[in-house]
Amino acid sequence: MPKLLSKQDIASRLAALKGWKLEGNFLAKSFEFDEFIKGISFVSRVARVAERLQHHPDFVVRYTTVKLLIQTHSAGGITLKDFQLASAIERGLREA
Repeated sequence: MPKLLSKQDIASRLAALKGWKLEGNFLAKSFEFDEFIKGISFVSRVARVAERLQHHPDFVVRYTTVKLLIQTHSAGGITLKDFQLASAIERGLREA
């Protein structure tokens, strides 16, 4: 099972991820789109990244806003795997 990160380690790693924040025991970020379908397309792109890494975020879709929540559920909190997924999502957005 992956090791939980300390609050200090989480804080320092979050500083390198623009727009991501700590929300309870999750890494969280909301993305805004000008159309509903663009948000759904984004969900699909993120799902492909997550599937490749075999680590999956929770999605909250509210019309033109998509919120991602990332946690290593089996560990009950945030691990290095969560930061790897968040970073891969950010890279994927820049490459799209």
